[in-house]
Amino acid sequence: MSKPVTVFAFLGTTLDAGSGPDRWERWRPNVAMCQHEDLLVSRLELFYGSRHKRLAQDVVRDIGQISPETSVNLVPMELRDPWDFGAVYEALYDFSRTYTFAPDDEDYLIQITTGTHVAQICLFLLTEARYLPGRLLQISPPKRRREGTPGDYSIIDLDLSRYDRIATRFTAERDEATSFLKAGIETRNAAFNEMIERIEMVAVRSPAPVLLTGPTGAGKTQLARRIYELKRSRHLVEGEFVEVNCATLRGDQAMSALFGHVKGAFTGAQAARAGLLKSADKGMLFLDEIGELGLDEQAMMLRAIEEGRFLPMGADREETSRFVLIAGTNRDLSTQVAEGKFREDLLARLDLWTFRLPGLKDRIEDIAPNLSFELNRYAERTGERVTFNKEAETRFLNFAASQDASWTGNFRDLSAAVTRMATFAPAGRITVAEVEQELATLTARWPKSENNAGSDQLRSVLSPDQLDDLDLFDQAQLAQVIEVCKTSASLSDAGRKLFQASRRKRTSTNDADRLRKYLARFGLDWNTVAAGEAAT
Repeated sequence: MSKPVTVFAFLGTTLDAGSGPDRWERWRPNVAMCQHEDLLVSRLELFYGSRHKRLAQDVVRDIGQISPETSVNLVPMELRDPWDFGAVYEALYDFSRTYTFAPDDEDYLIQITTGTHVAQICLFLLTEARYLPGRLLQISPPKRRREGTPGDYSIIDLDLSRYDRIATRFTAERDEATSFLKAGIETRNAAFNEMIERIEMVAVRSPAPVLLTGPTGAGKTQLARRIYELKRSRHLVEGEFVEVNCATLRGDQAMSALFGHVKGAFTGAQAARAGLLKSADKGMLFLDEIGELGLDEQAMMLRAIEEGRFLPMGADREETSRFVLIAGTNRDLSTQVAEGKFREDLLARLDLWTFRLPGLKDRIEDIAPNLSFELNRYAERTGERVTFNKEAETRFLNFAASQDASWTGNFRDLSAAVTRMATFAPAGRITVAEVEQELATLTARWPKSENNAGSDQLRSVLSPDQLDDLDLFDQAQLAQVIEVCKTSASLSDAGRKLFQASRRKRTSTNDADRLRKYLARFGLDWNTVAAGEAAT
């Protein structure tokens, strides 16, 4: 046996109105609700204001006539302003906290067709939060007006899969947004992916400035533009994306470029200029390398961010611009503040949302998907599809993840490498030959380090495949052994140098044999190492 149904509803001061005989020809929501044969309402809790008490009593009388089994309880609810969200929510919340619910004995429906839109939203929120432990009820008029026809109704259970599907849809849209911020690249670095998810939430929920830090070539400019595109797709901005590299701005040029000038403001100012801040009105301004901005420009920028106002050079009247700001830098702005090169109050304004983009060396697992992305970009630019053969791709990826690859230019280095290899690839196929040529180009461009020096030692006696198979630990140890061997007169001399501590402790009896066995582990012998001839 089903449980009795109790409905909570607002009196429809317009929709429920009617006192003459013709009222039965009108569709009145709360009356029609009680006319459905398959919706048996045992009790109606009807919210009303004192000004509409007579109408409420008329509704009670009519419901008693068409549905004698329905009892109506009039609930006074005085709302000074039924469009005041806070007041309406507070009144309904207070009711929900004092009402005695018995969900084991009754079913509850919350009718959201009558009442102001504010009241309907508040009822939804309270039901979703389970302060009103029921389901939503929507009622609608008949498609064709016929006397005595109650129309239609639908019951929405916020706990059922239908609502879950809606929630899943929003989750899918969020996943789509994060994928967009990553340019569709299936990145694998967990820390980077988590950061992008946080950026997505900030982008769609906060208009505050965002500070992107990280090394040159980490992708700050591309990410800033994608944040703009995401905001624009959500109608959060409608103006243009305006980008400026602060490192290129100096003196009057900086002031003029950013804030504009009037005619004659300085020598050479033959015409007025609006400035980049004005161009970014209702859009987004990306200040790359903001750490290079002068202190005077920083002061004006701070006021423009906070108040949306600034004074063009030579002008006596302020301009206004409301823009979203994204700033980028590869510097430590806190250090610059300590050195007096950056304003502390500006950094405080920028530092609400700060995200550090890692360099390519910190995202080794993302090199493979970015390699595919760069090949696709090359195809879009040139119309030519280029691919790796298996051996060439393995060789490049092994090198890319090794200590030999410093990636000082980060993703710019990777993009340039792909462009060069694809350009020289015969018949659209990158082979080991093109890879080896590119690796030589990259290592020649990158500054030498101790790791590079050690790798040079290894490359002098090992083939690329042998080197790729060695752990970093073994590479470091073997490089030092080879260095000693090359500066020693004989196998025995090298053994004495390498195992000197063991000799003092009398734990080493045959240093030459010990060194010979160590080299043999890597397929090497004394002659090969001493001569520095790479294995074949």
